[in-house]
Amino acid sequence: MKLQFIGKNIEVTNALKEITAKKFEKLDKFFSKDIEGKVTYSAVKNDKIFEATIYLPNSTILRAEESTNDMYTSIDIVLDNLERQIRKNKTKLQKKYQALETIRFEKIAEPLEEEESKIVRVKKFDVATMSEEEAILQIELLNHDFFIFKNAKDYKTNVLYKRKDGNYGLIIAD
Repeated sequence: MKLQFIGKNIEVTNALKEITAKKFEKLDKFFSKDIEGKVTYSAVKNDKIFEATIYLPNSTILRAEESTNDMYTSIDIVLDNLERQIRKNKTKLQKKYQALETIRFEKIAEPLEEEESKIVRVKKFDVATMSEEEAILQIELLNHDFFIFKNAKDYKTNVLYKRKDGNYGLIIAD
């Protein structure tokens, strides 16, 4: 796996890169060597945040993030989460990648008996045109985690979401 290392408010030392790369070798048994990934180290106050994103062909992305008071603990938890995602979704990944040599399915143990996720509710609504500030007000008034609206600037559909750090993220659909 080819990893790209990024640091936000933290210096990414060679030792940290080496330890991360060594720990990520644990996932090499699942992937071919040409898989790319990005790891981000962040520090916010006393929290050490580690985020890993693995890019598979056909626009499939595996991602996990963890925040603890120790970067090495965060890395270990993220690796466990990524491995759990692979095991849990083995059947779905097999269907998608059965013709490609991307994932080595024989290395993935059978998933634990978990109930398959399904859509339990469908909701239809009109997407209102508003500014980003109005959307923030709306998300607060509704006490939701996300809000869909049409941006008054460019009339594109946007998704505003509340982040774990209390700030907001904006997804713009093309």
